[in-house]
Amino acid sequence: MELNANLVKELREKTGAGIMDCKRALAETGGNLEKAVVWLREKGIAAAAGRAGRVASEGSVGSYIHAGGKIGVLIEVNCETDFCAKSEAFLALVKNLAMQVAASPSTRCVRREELPAAVIEQERQIYASQAEGKPAVVVTKIVDGKIEKFYKEACLLEQAYVRDPNKTVNDLLGEAAIQMREKIDVRRFVRYQLGEALDAEATTAVA
Repeated sequence: MELNANLVKELREKTGAGIMDCKRALAETGGNLEKAVVWLREKGIAAAAGRAGRVASEGSVGSYIHAGGKIGVLIEVNCETDFCAKSEAFLALVKNLAMQVAASPSTRCVRREELPAAVIEQERQIYASQAEGKPAVVVTKIVDGKIEKFYKEACLLEQAYVRDPNKTVNDLLGEAAIQMREKIDVRRFVRYQLGEALDAEATTAVA
């Protein structure tokens, strides 16, 4: 179903939950705002969102090496206490997040707000060119739809979790926050792939 943006915004303001969680709640409840609030609370997402204002300054930098040393990931995941940071559950979460990045070469950033406006505009222009010749209203719908798909591929939190595609990475963090009773946040990551950009470097060196 097509969701009203104002309804999503209102649900976010009521619960403090993330945009993707709000969209899912409204989709699951047929667009009923009050039922969506209950749905979020039942899932524990609204409760986890209440921790958003806390400071997550502890945590761990995890690593994962894949494909016989051809892909490597470093990722920083934060929590509130050193006790949580050293727990098996938290360290397992960090490892799973590193594996997620390793498995997803399209990952560019943690959240959509980190994508430069120029990148989004470039994507919009590409999608608009691909839909050239169609009515303006249709082009807008196509472009908006493809931009949302782009976010789900490029932004770590919006990706389908590789070990359970029925949930997003953001859902995974929400569940972890409830389980550990702390704010859990991915701060940054870097993904290395053997031989990546070597051709570009060689061209620069020759020039």
